Amino acid sequence: MMNWIEKIAALQDRRILWVLMAIIGIGLALTSFLVFQRWLYLRPCEQCVYIRFAMACIAVGGAVGAVNPRVLVLKLAGYGAAVYGATKGIDYSLTLIRIGEAYRSGNLFGVQGCSAEPAFPFHLPLHSWFPATFLPTEDCGVSYPIIPEGAVLSPMQKYFTDLYRDGWYLIPSRQFMTMEQCTLLCFSLILTALLICLICWTIVQAGNRRRP
Repeated sequence: MMNWIEKIAALQDRRILWVLMAIIGIGLALTSFLVFQRWLYLRPCEQCVYIRFAMACIAVGGAVGAVNPRVLVLKLAGYGAAVYGATKGIDYSLTLIRIGEAYRSGNLFGVQGCSAEPAFPFHLPLHSWFPATFLPTEDCGVSYPIIPEGAVLSPMQKYFTDLYRDGWYLIPSRQFMTMEQCTLLCFSLILTALLICLICWTIVQAGNRRRP
């Protein structure tokens, strides 16, 4: 068991793990924007752009750690940004799940926490700096394609927009796992992996300090 802990701890001194984390964060954000928003016309809501912010935090954490993971300050800063992003992502996903359930049940009183004017953490005006990515353009709970008038769809676009006409699901035919449930799973897995790595690193560091 200790051998595995030491291997996981040692891996964190190499850039590959941090680069991988940055790639995961960037990949999730780009998929959300380029595939779901631009290609499938799934417009983002307030909680959706918050989720993108959380993905960006994970990417930033990976990028900071990758600069030099052997430097303690950079490693801890990378962990801080990534853990913060994963934790906020879980929170935003849970909020969107609650709103989505209320929307689909017709309980409009339950659709709260959704605004056209987002308030990002640290007062960051991301919706002003990057409106195409971080400005909400739809109500929370709406997860089906809204195709602009006059848009010409490729055969593959038409197939997927028709597939998601009743809402985005991981398995549309069974309405299994909404988009917000999938993001909750992703953030939960990322947070679990981060905590395992951090705990292993802490155990090894504590053991090294006790040695004469």
